Amino acid sequence: GEDRRCDPGLAGHPLDSGDVLCHVVSQERVETLVYSAVERSELSFKPGPVMALLAVKLLMFLLVISGKPGSAAALDDCVFLGEEEKNSLYEDGDVVVGGLFPLHYSPLSSLVTYNAKPAPTIFSSRALRWMQTMAFAIQEINQRSDLLPQLKLGFHIRDSCDDIPVSLRASLLLVNGQPESCAAINRTVSSVIIGDAGSGESMALLRSLGSFHIPLVSYFASCSCLSNQREFPTFMRTMPSDTFQVRALAQLVSYFSWTWVGVIGVESDYARFAIQLFLQESVQYGVCAAYTHFYPVTLSQQALDELLDVIQMSSSKVIINFCSESEMQGILREVRRRNISGLQWITSEAWATAKSLWEKSADLLTGTLGFAIRRAAVIPGLKRHLTSLNPAHIHKSDLNDVYSPYSDVTQLRVSYNVYKAVYLVAHALQDMSICKIGKGPFLNGTCADPKNFKPWQVRLIRANFSALGEKISFDQNGDPIAYYDLLNWQRRPDGSLHLVKVGFYDASSSAGRSLWLNFASQAFRSVCSDSCPPGSRIARRKGEPICCYDCVPCAEGEVSNMTDALECSRCSEDTWSNNARNLCIPKTIEYLSYHELVGILLCVASVLGAFISISIIVLFHTYKATPLVRANNMELSFLLLVFLVVCFLVGLLFIGEPSDWLCRIRYPAFGISFALCISCLLAKTAVVLMAFRATLPGSNVMKWFGSNQQRASVLLGTAVQVIICLIWLLTSPPHATSNTDYHSATIIIECVTGSEVGFWCVLGYIGILACMCFVTAFLARKLPDNFNEAKFITFSMLIFFAVWITFIPVYVSTAGKYTVAVHIFAILASAFGLLFCIFAPKCYILILKPEKNSKKHMMQR
Repeated sequence: GEDRRCDPGLAGHPLDSGDVLCHVVSQERVETLVYSAVERSELSFKPGPVMALLAVKLLMFLLVISGKPGSAAALDDCVFLGEEEKNSLYEDGDVVVGGLFPLHYSPLSSLVTYNAKPAPTIFSSRALRWMQTMAFAIQEINQRSDLLPQLKLGFHIRDSCDDIPVSLRASLLLVNGQPESCAAINRTVSSVIIGDAGSGESMALLRSLGSFHIPLVSYFASCSCLSNQREFPTFMRTMPSDTFQVRALAQLVSYFSWTWVGVIGVESDYARFAIQLFLQESVQYGVCAAYTHFYPVTLSQQALDELLDVIQMSSSKVIINFCSESEMQGILREVRRRNISGLQWITSEAWATAKSLWEKSADLLTGTLGFAIRRAAVIPGLKRHLTSLNPAHIHKSDLNDVYSPYSDVTQLRVSYNVYKAVYLVAHALQDMSICKIGKGPFLNGTCADPKNFKPWQVRLIRANFSALGEKISFDQNGDPIAYYDLLNWQRRPDGSLHLVKVGFYDASSSAGRSLWLNFASQAFRSVCSDSCPPGSRIARRKGEPICCYDCVPCAEGEVSNMTDALECSRCSEDTWSNNARNLCIPKTIEYLSYHELVGILLCVASVLGAFISISIIVLFHTYKATPLVRANNMELSFLLLVFLVVCFLVGLLFIGEPSDWLCRIRYPAFGISFALCISCLLAKTAVVLMAFRATLPGSNVMKWFGSNQQRASVLLGTAVQVIICLIWLLTSPPHATSNTDYHSATIIIECVTGSEVGFWCVLGYIGILACMCFVTAFLARKLPDNFNEAKFITFSMLIFFAVWITFIPVYVSTAGKYTVAVHIFAILASAFGLLFCIFAPKCYILILKPEKNSKKHMMQR
């Protein structure tokens, strides 16, 4: 109405409960602005649509700044509805730097009903130290003559309560210059804000204040999403991005071989982006998430039950938790209630140094590991500043509630970030102060006035400086170079917490050397599947994470000499896997050797057969004048014995390591020697048969079976075999080869025939001669017993046939040295059969029955 008061229509409305701000701007009509309580059920806003809230707040901000902010003259009539802010610090200056710190927080969030004011929150002594560090840094800068000598810095610090709506309200008060009461208090607006601590709060501030190019410097917001300079061009931070923290965490769990970890986090941009990055980064280290679980900021009992059920049902005892101190307190309380032990907590940097958690959960947190931001060695004068404060220095805040961590300057991590953030702003203003007109960064080389500049003229991105001897620099995204201390939570003898530095992570180091640890304790195992030992490989389980697998032994001929091998390697041609399948060893060389039992026995048998044959030759030569020796063609008998000696000795050619020349001798020698023997037998049998046929009247057959004809028949029978062997050797000769087809672990060095046709022709021709000999001997079987050898030759041929007919299937079905042994056995068996069947009866008479060695006896039937 024209009475320049708030719209009377709001009286009694549910909005009229202390959260309605009526701001009347001079020279304009009465404007009514509602900037809070939009989440109330009466306005039909569902929980979560923060953008709608931001839109209303931006509308308020536009209306407020349409006047002259900070000027009492701009305020015609002021009504501030709602409670006044008590937890704030203010000191005037030419430039007032705003600050937002979570001085209070809720340990256990409860669902907001909007029917009653939220319960009191817990006071954070850490945040109070951060606030005082900012005030101390500004006072320190004001006392310096080399930094902003013509400019006095002031500060306006407010409590953000670790809550987005409260943080937004506080930020609008900072940039608006709105007094805490309607008294005529002229406060300079803040053109730069240092804050907030949380990533979610910082993102909300950027989305509301970013349109006005108000710079925001965070000291604790680490979400990688804030590195997007296109979306957040006015944002910088002295806190490293979570991108580096996640890499450090992935390398940490990999170092301890924790490949099966639980990953949980609060429902926030900070946790969501961090967990997403961790899941991507951990893959290259072979680390899998046993589960990922997000729990709401409002940790109701139902939410806690769901979270703890997931933790208890999982086999993983290593848990990475992306949350803040307040959420962790509620989780630890429920863990204790359920009596869960043996958990290995991995902290995010948000609660890596939260000593307040130790007081009630020391037993649950002993051994906790986590990366904390870099600790400053000392900030000179800060401890004196902290301990010299009295309650008057902070508006109506009772320092009696402050406990020891407030004045503890041994772990200045976030405080150091706050200190650097203040100096970042100071150096940006210093650059503005020393700007020369015509060389400035703005249009036509102009410069900004340090005492009267626009927020967008603060160029933080170019402000590289040194603080406490450390060079502070930023990348193109406005992120500092990451450096983390790895802390281990240990108990001192008095029960207090001792944060022991056991390593560090330096993102500026070369790849593979960024993480350094000095950790001697033996870590327990946290794996989905035990490591596959050498000799086996990993077999993935279908539908399960890559860390869940079965171990499959390597196949024959394959090895793996490392743990958790993905594939087994094939051994080379001349090597084979050992029994453990972890080493390729030279393959066993196999051939019939003189040093093994079978070879020795066959060698002895060959030599013995040759010796017996030679002995019979000597015996026959001794008794060559006797009728028994002279009967049945003595010359052929001697030749047969000589050829049998050769047959026995041929067996020795099959023993030993084969070579090409030995293979080319072996088979022709075998074929020709037996052709000679069978040809001699054939000639002897034919002579016996024809001799008795010649006694018939008118028979003139014997003229064709004289000595010369007998020798010629032997040579002719053998010549055919020689021709077959020559053709074989000239076309496709036998040769030595290494055979791995029969047994892959063994290299069988053997002679291959080269031409199967040649081999079987040689063997077949021997068979033809043997058949002819057998038929001839069979026809002469009824001749007088004392005069011929027909029946003995018949028996010898039967043995010969039995041996070689048996030889064929055995020869074809065996391999390696056993094939050679079968071949030698067939040679020796057939040779011994010929030797004993034909010559044993004669030797018996010559040695034991000499009285029968007479012509008279020979002529008897």
